[in-house]
Amino acid sequence: MSTVAELKARVCAAIDREAGRIVELCDDILRHPETGYRETRTAALVADRFTAMGLTPQTGLARTGVKARLRGRAPGPTAAVLGELDSLLIPGHPYADPVTGAAHACGHNAQIASMIGAGLGLAPVMGELDGDVVLFAVPAEECIEVGWRMSLRDKGEIHYTAGKAELIAAGHFDDVDLAMLTHTGVAEPPLAFGMRGNGSLVKRVRFHGRSAHAGGMPWAGISSYKAATVAIAAIDAHREFFRDTDAVRVHHLITHSGDSVSAIPARTELEMLIRARTIDAMRDASARVDRALRGGALAMGADVEITTAVSFLPFQDDAPLAELTAGTASALLGAAAVGHLAEATGGSTDMGDLGTVMPVVHPLAASGCATPFHGSEYVTADPVAAAVVPAKVMACAVVDLLADGAGAARSVIERSGPKLSREEFVRLHESLSSSEYFRGGLLADAE
Repeated sequence: MSTVAELKARVCAAIDREAGRIVELCDDILRHPETGYRETRTAALVADRFTAMGLTPQTGLARTGVKARLRGRAPGPTAAVLGELDSLLIPGHPYADPVTGAAHACGHNAQIASMIGAGLGLAPVMGELDGDVVLFAVPAEECIEVGWRMSLRDKGEIHYTAGKAELIAAGHFDDVDLAMLTHTGVAEPPLAFGMRGNGSLVKRVRFHGRSAHAGGMPWAGISSYKAATVAIAAIDAHREFFRDTDAVRVHHLITHSGDSVSAIPARTELEMLIRARTIDAMRDASARVDRALRGGALAMGADVEITTAVSFLPFQDDAPLAELTAGTASALLGAAAVGHLAEATGGSTDMGDLGTVMPVVHPLAASGCATPFHGSEYVTADPVAAAVVPAKVMACAVVDLLADGAGAARSVIERSGPKLSREEFVRLHESLSSSEYFRGGLLADAE
């Protein structure tokens, strides 16, 4: 019977033997980016790697998710090691797809590589662990292409704009007890804990007006574009009234407005993203934005259609799991190599959704790149730091959790406190979602 230290040494030795393949996978995915719910090539690549490991992957989960299970010697808690399949859309990125503009400017290529790497490290020691490990490549973390995702939602092909919520609602996390995911993002130290993320809501907004000749008979038209600009000004007027502690952010894009500059625009469409630190703040900010959208429609006599859905719930590491994983990292890398993030990020992640139903941890790893992630110059310049080191940390943390009867895993689950059931999770999402058609005058005028 091996000691925990001996198990970890075997795990790290296995990962070191596979380091070249882990780096190659990180680079391969970097050069073939795909956006959320479209990650067919990347998903097939993951499935092939699972099969080569002697596993039987489940594929097509939430369209493109891939899941495999490493079985321990005895029943016990199941720990999941995750990787995210999708990329961003940044056409100016040096590794952007020339056709789609997709680019891995957030390091998800390293996540997939580190997840595979952790699996390669754990496979030789599973016969001495009490519980299972799920390796899970999950789709659609980035909140982009909102209009397209909403169209999939309209057709019933998906129910959620982000992948983890889709997987939770479909029951694909029912057999998992806790989860970990490492995301690149910091320049140093090698690993940092304490990330917090805002929750966020997406809105698809459609202003409906009436077309008319812009020069000859503008008085006969109702400008959907002007209604949108009035609404945007009203939203901007709210910004000074949000609580600083709520960290509210409101972003918008006008994705369509009219079809000819010589005609009054009859249809203007927006995509909106509202972020806030708490669920109550999300509700308040959403209500303010909806009032502004209705106001813009009413001011111009247009109508407005507002569809709201959850993209992410607020995120924070579960303290017991973060404490264990940080301790594992310190023992492996040295205390000086592990840091703590002093400030909350204004960004968001659907690890927040997963964290409502189970304990989660989401440390940031060094990427070898000092430019901001989500930027056109951000790449995983050091794939060893971005993928190989996180693979070792996550695999060794799993050993700490599941060795010796999985007492540490059971303790983490108990100390993390109550979580939502799948049904409660779905009800929470539904309570934050809505669909409304507001008549600001167009239909009444037509009648």
